[in-house]
Amino acid sequence: MTQSLEVQEFVIAIAVRQHNPAVLTPDFLKYSGIVPSDWELGRQPIVTNSAAQVVYQNGISITAEVNKIVFSEPIPTKELQDVSIPAIARKYIETLTQVNYQAVSISFRGYVIFEQNNIARNYIFGQLLQSGPWKEFGTAPVQAALRFIYTLQDTQLFLDINEVGLQLPDKTQIPAILFSANFSHAIAQDDLKTRLASLVQVIGKWQTDLATYKEVVNTKFLGSQNYQINIAPDEPLIFPKEVS
Repeated sequence: MTQSLEVQEFVIAIAVRQHNPAVLTPDFLKYSGIVPSDWELGRQPIVTNSAAQVVYQNGISITAEVNKIVFSEPIPTKELQDVSIPAIARKYIETLTQVNYQAVSISFRGYVIFEQNNIARNYIFGQLLQSGPWKEFGTAPVQAALRFIYTLQDTQLFLDINEVGLQLPDKTQIPAILFSANFSHAIAQDDLKTRLASLVQVIGKWQTDLATYKEVVNTKFLGSQNYQINIAPDEPLIFPKEVS
């Protein structure tokens, strides 16, 4: 099989100080031009004093809390030019310029699907970890979650690897390995104008982070193996309790 990465989810999370989540409503998003006016809600919005969330039928969600704002989008079948949340996040911060923005993270998730459970387990316990006495303990096979931290030129990459299961419509599960990448970006804290410009610049370079994610997973973790990252858009994850 071709060793290529198909990304399932893209998330932009912006750290803030003392943000008022109650401002996040469907009307605010529509009438301020942050989202297109013809977008339809996927479910009833949540708006409280401590958190708010708006989810659309296309799968895009926006969540606001006191200390962060999160934009999430499923992108397994989308071309790069069709990805929406970078423009949405930019419009949001340009509309609410008075918010004290602190930092931004760019995150992606993708999966390696295996036909058998023992192959998925052998990937972690045979390829990434050296066997030892720690493996033989308890009443069930040990499960593992790994984190790799890479220092790059202008960011840090946190890459988490977990063994998971994908539940199909017929309730059967497919073993898989989840690769979750988080790029942590600091932004300039000088004055308001500089801070907003720095934030917009980081979000505008999200495709660079995506390319780095693909390169690391495909060449450093899958390059010498006969694996393929791929998943249908609507298959839910079943996380082992130890790594959920």
